[in-house]
Amino acid sequence: MSQPPFKRILLKLSGEVLMGEGALSIDPATTARVAQEIADARTAGFELCVVVGGGNIFRGIAGAARGMERATGDYMGMLATVMNALAVQNALEQIGVETRVQSAIPMATVCEPFIRRRAERHIEKGRIVIFAAGVGSPFFTTDTGAALRAAEMKCDALFKGTSVDGVYDADPKKVSTAKRYETVSFSRVLSDDLKVMDASAVALCRDNDIPIVVFNIRERGNLAKVLAGEGVATIVQNEGE
Repeated sequence: MSQPPFKRILLKLSGEVLMGEGALSIDPATTARVAQEIADARTAGFELCVVVGGGNIFRGIAGAARGMERATGDYMGMLATVMNALAVQNALEQIGVETRVQSAIPMATVCEPFIRRRAERHIEKGRIVIFAAGVGSPFFTTDTGAALRAAEMKCDALFKGTSVDGVYDADPKKVSTAKRYETVSFSRVLSDDLKVMDASAVALCRDNDIPIVVFNIRERGNLAKVLAGEGVATIVQNEGE
């Protein structure tokens, strides 16, 4: 894999990444492993901010499917992302990495409110900023929240850590002949409905020319490999780049 150099990145993690193989919603050992990979990337000279989903604890859309009001379910999902953000913060600080959690829903007792200029200052000082509670409004996913924060923080790329090693033309878990893309355009992702991120997140990255790098975060050490241009991943970018 080859890619242009990135300095500041936003790392988007699904909440399920923190579960590990056990039954715990947040597995301490798995969270510590992910935190170490984030710390290693910072040591390598990258500026990082992080968005963690909440699907390991609660999904608003799943609650709505069972009869819950969608807005209420989404707010509950946002609170789940705050719990995950605090877990990642704790794991990072246990290995000596200075962090800040900023929430789109103000809750001053446990974290800072999201203030763009303050977040930029934290990153400039070498801190890792973890953004929680999505965009602070229902009907938007944490994917959209990640794309929005990446644009606001002027990130060079959005790295999406998943359980697969890139973007395929079909579900590789169900279709053995699925083809993995090395690079793919934003327009192809949207027109073919490739399951990268939700459409609003993809469109936001396209309009702000922020490449999306999709890679497998469950493989130990893979974040460092992909950042170095050596790992297996798919880059989603504007055509002609």
